[in-house]
Amino acid sequence: MILEMKVPSPGESITEVEIATWLVEDGDYVEKDQAIAEVDSDKATLELPAEVSGIITLKAEEGDAVEVGAVVCLIDTDGKKPEGSPSSKEEKKEETPKSEKPQPATTETKTYATGTASPAAKKILDEKGIDSKSVSGTGKDGRITKEDAVKAVPSMGTPSGGNRSTSRSKMSMLRRKVAERLVEAKNTTAMLTTFNEVDMSPIFNLRNEHKENFKAKHGVSLGFMSFFTLAVVRALKMYPAVNSMIDGQEMISFDFCDISIAVSGPKGLMVPVMRNAENLSFRGVESEVKRLAIRARDGQITVDEMTGGTFTISNGGVFGSMLSTPIINPPQSGILGMHNIVERPVAVNGKVEIRPIMYVALSYDHRIIDGKESVGFLVAVKEALENPVELLMNNDVKKALEL
Repeated sequence: MILEMKVPSPGESITEVEIATWLVEDGDYVEKDQAIAEVDSDKATLELPAEVSGIITLKAEEGDAVEVGAVVCLIDTDGKKPEGSPSSKEEKKEETPKSEKPQPATTETKTYATGTASPAAKKILDEKGIDSKSVSGTGKDGRITKEDAVKAVPSMGTPSGGNRSTSRSKMSMLRRKVAERLVEAKNTTAMLTTFNEVDMSPIFNLRNEHKENFKAKHGVSLGFMSFFTLAVVRALKMYPAVNSMIDGQEMISFDFCDISIAVSGPKGLMVPVMRNAENLSFRGVESEVKRLAIRARDGQITVDEMTGGTFTISNGGVFGSMLSTPIINPPQSGILGMHNIVERPVAVNGKVEIRPIMYVALSYDHRIIDGKESVGFLVAVKEALENPVELLMNNDVKKALEL
């Protein structure tokens, strides 16, 4: 029996996908549920499993954009698995002997008579102090032309050796969609960025004191994301316009906080969402961040897990960024950028002290968020991070950390 395998729908509103990689080759025997291809949608990369076992016939090429529901391969269930035959590209590659490097073709060296430069060529060579014997002529009987002389003269702007090769590859559908959304955000929003700095000493002290007990009890580390997420949730409640978005001529405000977190995955930037972050504890945030980060790293994140979100937190500090202007994740109206933590001299009660300082940035859509609200929001985040025991833990650290 011949089974037609069709592209399943990876999520609502997605009408086509791109065949990113075939994990098998035409004529291979595949097992049921074996991953046979990776397909890119505009939101995620997903694996396509074989629905039955049998001999596969591919009906689409890598890089092809195919509609949801289209046939991409056939599987002959009557086909028998050959003894010891490989079923994947990797196994076949191992069996393929390495071809020897082709030897470069030899080029005969032509010998030209001396003194055969044209008058114009001779003038150029004399001016530059170049011996005509060192120049190969392309004119009749090896005569050095003016063009030969010009090419023989080195200049500061002329490449002179070294590797100058280029390569060209097609961007994945996910990367193309990310690019489109970034350009859309720059072109369709009145985006501004406001900055502040945070003294991370109180959070450092809390983590140093409780991180071992926290990890032993909950199985996750007490990181910075839980402090920042809860500080953002508090600030969003104080400034609801930041937790809003524009829909046509209307503004939609949310009474919940679905926080998108930007993480780096194998296919590029992923932005999974923590649902109802206002209901999460420190343990809840850290557990959810770990779960989503692992799924993004392993390429298992689903479209549903990246859909929605009312506000985004991006941590460029893990890559060493000191300061940046993060781009809004449309249709959201605000994004908080975290950066690296550096010990800096600061004035404290009239004295200079060394403190761990992080610069933070809020990019916002000025169409619905005024300057007063944006600055107030970022100040509220700063206040919560610099006084977490009172503002985020209700003066009960052990209860807040569930120790």
